[in-house]
This record gives sequence, structure tokens and C-alpha cells, in this order.
Amino acid sequence: MTWIYLDNNATTMIDPKVLEAMLPLLGEQYANPSSVHQFGQQARHIIETAREQIADAIGAKTRQIIFTSGGTEANNLAIRGTLAARPDKRHIVTTAVEHESVINLAGQLENEGYRVTCLGVDGQGRLDPAEFETAITEDTALTSIMHANNETGVVFDIERLGRIATDKGVPLHVDAVQTVGKLPIDVSKLPVQLMTMSAHKFHGPKGIGALYVAKDSRVKPQFVGGHQERKLRPGTESTAGIVGMGTALRLAVEHLDEENTRVKAQRDRLETGILQHIPIARVIGHQIARTPNTTDIGFEALEAEAILMLLSNYEVCASSGSACSSGSLEPSHVLRAMKIDERIAHGAIRFSLSRFTTNQEIDRTLEIMPKVIERLQKLQPRNVKTI
Repeated sequence: MTWIYLDNNATTMIDPKVLEAMLPLLGEQYANPSSVHQFGQQARHIIETAREQIADAIGAKTRQIIFTSGGTEANNLAIRGTLAARPDKRHIVTTAVEHESVINLAGQLENEGYRVTCLGVDGQGRLDPAEFETAITEDTALTSIMHANNETGVVFDIERLGRIATDKGVPLHVDAVQTVGKLPIDVSKLPVQLMTMSAHKFHGPKGIGALYVAKDSRVKPQFVGGHQERKLRPGTESTAGIVGMGTALRLAVEHLDEENTRVKAQRDRLETGILQHIPIARVIGHQIARTPNTTDIGFEALEAEAILMLLSNYEVCASSGSACSSGSLEPSHVLRAMKIDERIAHGAIRFSLSRFTTNQEIDRTLEIMPKVIERLQKLQPRNVKTI
């Protein structure tokens, strides 16, 4: 079976070059990087080389990269770690469209007595910087804003938001899981104190991520253990995963121009073709300020799950909203926050491409989509009306 994989915001295939770099660490180079013998120190050197690759890719210093098990852990470390370091502050500012690892953590923190401000977005998924500025108070310990939404691809103006937060003396944490490796990022020029990354979003392995921690940021560890990762994330490092992440991000940066030209052109062609041949299709999200690989399209009066099942029968992989909420019959929290009409939101499908997506796959998807939608429309009850 040859899948047409258009669900790259959920996860990506491992680049063969990444796998090649990882294999020795899963075999003969198995030493613990904390051991003092030469075998162990070889592993330590390998880790530090990967840390340098990641730091170079985002304009950071090597000491500012802390390895974690992925984006969710990095988000938790950034938020809980900052709150623990600022116990006199009890307020957090975030948005209503964050990833579940932030949204659900915010809910838990409210149960623990913190005050959380979840900023809304407009119908295009955009955040109002003036509203962000007004929300920050003297009691604000942290602001946590994603760089780009995982469902719509809408990109927030992190530079502007960071300046606002910095002027008020409040750190900004950025969940950049959907932009690292897709958009140019230089933290040396951004007023950002903490930034989350995850390897499996840019053709690296699952189970490994990192948190950028700017100089002078106050973060307390959330695990108790050894000395690893500057004591911010104790535990024996995943040497193979770290090497995979370093190699994957180096390769992703080398392909940034391709991501922002060829991949974007494929995304635009897919989007335009669907809109031309399927009258009930509606693009969701700001059509300029988006990641180059993502389009979220709603199909009026249809159910996303039914569309995805039929697409899967044709060996096409897409997604309904974020991967962590798949299986739900309700519109995602992102579409609810955008106040998308429910007749569109229920039928919203996310297509997310990668540099491994081919033109032939786009052509085939454009052939399949009208067939899928036509079949589902024929199955509709006659009293269902579109907008």
C-alpha cells in the first residue's frame, strides 16, 4: 500500500539520512553519556555535537538547549518551571487556540489557584496584540503563545508580542513546534525567553524535543534526579533521539527555501484546486500569515470523520483538527475559538504537506477529493441545507 501522506503537522516520516545517523547509537555506540570512561565520553561528545546543531539552527547558544521527551514535556517544563521560579506571581496569559498540552495545563493551573487569561482570536485565527498587552498585569508570571497554530497554520507575530511582554518585564514562552524547521527562526534577534521544539515535526524521531532557555531565564526543574541537562531535565539522555533531532533540524534548515517555495506552491495548488472543483469548500484561517505547508478546509454540512474515512479508503491521510483530538465528533477548540460556523467546522479537514510530498500526490488528491465529497453529499438527508 502506498499512502499519500498529507498529515505532516501530526508527525513526519524520518528522513533516511536521520535514520542513518541514529542507527549506530541504537547498536554498537550504546554507552551512557554520563559515564567517565572513554566509551561514555564518546556518547557525550555525540550529544554535544547535536546540541550545537540545534543551537546553530535557531541562533542560540549550546547551553541554552535543554533536551526533553518532546513538545508536551518542554511546554510543561517552560510553564511550570517558570511559575515555580516566580512564586509571588499568580497570573498567566495564553490563548484559546493553543495546543492541548498548554490548554489542559492552563486548566490544571486554574484548579491550583492560578488566574489564567485565555485570549481569543478573530475569525481568521489572528491574535490582537493590543488585547495581549492589556491582559498583562503586575501579577503576570508568564505569557505562553504558540508561534503557529497546528490546525490552521496561522502564524502569530511573536516578535511584536515578545517586545510587548519584555517591556512589561514578563517572560514569553513560545510553542514553536509547528514552525521550527519550516520558518526561519533566530532567537538571538527575538525577545523570547523560552521556546519549545519537537523533532518528529521536522522529519526527526518521536520521543525527543527540546526547550530553548534564554540567558537569565528563571526556570526550576520539574523532575528530581541527576545532573543531566543542567539539572533542568534529569535522566539519562536518549542519545539516538538527540542525534536524530540534531541531524533532522540541520537538514530542515538546509531545505527552508524549498519549504517556503515548492511546498508552499503545492499547498496553494491543492487548496485552489479543491476550491475550484468543490463549491461547498471554505478555507479556514488567515490566507497570508500561515505556515507554508498547511491548509484547513471546511466542507459545509458534512462530517470530517466521514471525509477522512473515505479518503483513507483511497489511501490518503489527512486530519480533522489537531492529532491529539482526533476521534471527537465536536469541532476542535481552535475552530470554536474562531467562531467558525458549525456547518463548516464539523467538516473541517487539515492537509499538511512536507518536503517529501510529490506533485503526483497532489494531482491524485485533487482527483479523489471531488469523488469523496460528491459521494457524501448523495448520502445526506434531503432536508440538510448548505449555507
